[in-house]
Amino acid sequence: MVAPRCGAARRRSRARALRWRNGARALQRDAGTSKLSENNIRGCDGGMQMAGPEGRLALLAGASGLAGGYALAALLEAPDITRVLAVSRRPLGREHPRLANRIVQFEHLEAQLKGTSCDVALCCLGTTLRQAGSQERFRAVDIECVLAFARAARAANARRFVIISSVGADPGAGNLYLRTKGEMEQRLVDAGFESLDILQPSLLLGWRRETRPLQLAARAFMPLVNPLLRGRYIPYRAIPARAVGEAMLGAVRSGRRGVQRYTYEGIQTLAHLGASRTRTPAQPKAPARAR
Repeated sequence: MVAPRCGAARRRSRARALRWRNGARALQRDAGTSKLSENNIRGCDGGMQMAGPEGRLALLAGASGLAGGYALAALLEAPDITRVLAVSRRPLGREHPRLANRIVQFEHLEAQLKGTSCDVALCCLGTTLRQAGSQERFRAVDIECVLAFARAARAANARRFVIISSVGADPGAGNLYLRTKGEMEQRLVDAGFESLDILQPSLLLGWRRETRPLQLAARAFMPLVNPLLRGRYIPYRAIPARAVGEAMLGAVRSGRRGVQRYTYEGIQTLAHLGASRTRTPAQPKAPARAR
């Protein structure tokens, strides 16, 4: 009777090993690591995985905007974010036990945030030429205010910086908007964050406080146009602002080092990771190899 019991034990052992391998594969798919490391990241510098989760204390700028509001909501719902410090020019009008809203002047942001500590910083600052009124004011918001926030985040010991830019951003572009975004990205790369996640969405879909006729038309027609944008045109698909906000949290959870750039497909994958109510578990450690 010994042989049957040994055979049964071997079958149970093989079954446990198969369940472990399948679980590890499912975990990799859920975390989006395979998808993020192939076609959805452009211009990665390093792309090494961090050893463990990060992002306990979050510093957020731009929460009054469309995508920023969704980013704030995602952070406040995340069990792995213990506190959110949101900086804004005016009160956000939102109460939450884990939210602190500090009213600041971005021209003096570094001094006003002196002594602050955080693990990650998320930046949703940005405007349009029409809203700014001039090229100088537009650049002041999209470059100078962003860099002031980045310097304050560095002083607060942020290891990761997540920023919303734009698809097509290029410091050599002829278009003012894309050139400004490209210059902003390059300045942030030079800032030397351990981890820099640059989200490059196309048109954001969502209801704004000031919705113009062109935006209403885009909201109606872009979902119909999106399926026609294939191959190298996929990054230009319109994307819900909610997905971009959730993707910012997903970038925090991704645990990737270096400079990462995400367009449409990568943002969608990060959004799935950010929308999860529970923190993504760490993958099982491989056994140490003998030297």
